[in-house]
Amino acid sequence: MSHAHSPTFPRFQLGKQLRRLREQARLTTEDVGLQLDCSPSTISRMEGGKVGIRRSTLEQLLKIYDVDDRDLTETLIALAKEGKTRGWFARFGDLPSHYSRYIGLESNAIEMRDYEALVVPGLLQTEEYTRALLAAASPSGESEDAVQAHVNARRERQELLTKADPLQFIAVLDESVIRRLIGGPDVMRSQLKHLADMGRARNVTVQILPFSGGAYAGMAGSFAILKFQGAPSVVYAEAMAGDIYQEAGDVQRYHDVFESLRAAALSPFESIKLIESAIAGTA
Repeated sequence: MSHAHSPTFPRFQLGKQLRRLREQARLTTEDVGLQLDCSPSTISRMEGGKVGIRRSTLEQLLKIYDVDDRDLTETLIALAKEGKTRGWFARFGDLPSHYSRYIGLESNAIEMRDYEALVVPGLLQTEEYTRALLAAASPSGESEDAVQAHVNARRERQELLTKADPLQFIAVLDESVIRRLIGGPDVMRSQLKHLADMGRARNVTVQILPFSGGAYAGMAGSFAILKFQGAPSVVYAEAMAGDIYQEAGDVQRYHDVFESLRAAALSPFESIKLIESAIAGTA
């Protein structure tokens, strides 16, 4: 699999450049929408990297912004072309749009910092644990094909941690993640063993926030910070539909919270010892 084959990242890069050019031209999304005969929300979706952009539309935008730099124009056209391709995850069917956007960005990250309050991070989940989560998330039941599509996509995502140039992954987990019995004792025991094993990998760090630590800075919800080579970091904050933040101020705020969480958590060595004690508790 080529994880780099994802339209999400070039869309984000293109959108950021288009927003910069619009602001330099001192135009609002309403101004541009009027000239393109579309809604301001359509312009916002383009700038947010949520949709691909046709070359003809891009050329109209560059004309509106008085862009005459040939190199910049060619770069943006190349990004627009990449943003119109199908991502590697498309073969898994109709995954939720926010999930597809997230894993498209994740595919291009060089480092990921993930805080989870309730469940094991997707990159560290076993298949049985994933299936148990999917069953709980859809009480009415999803088709086996839909469940298998999620499982397969998650399995391919996990290759980011074992490829030749692996993703650097730092996870901070609330202790409830290793104490909550998901899928039954056997499933949870297997998941905890896998979590401990992955925590020993050179490119993976797992730290646990113990119950004894009391209140701490990240209790409002889970989030992940994705760092890229030669591009600004983004934050994915977990919600019903998922939110992605690109603004430097937002990213810095989440970075500060994450560092506070790491400082409050047990060391990686102590964390693995706690996970091993939780394994014993599932026997």
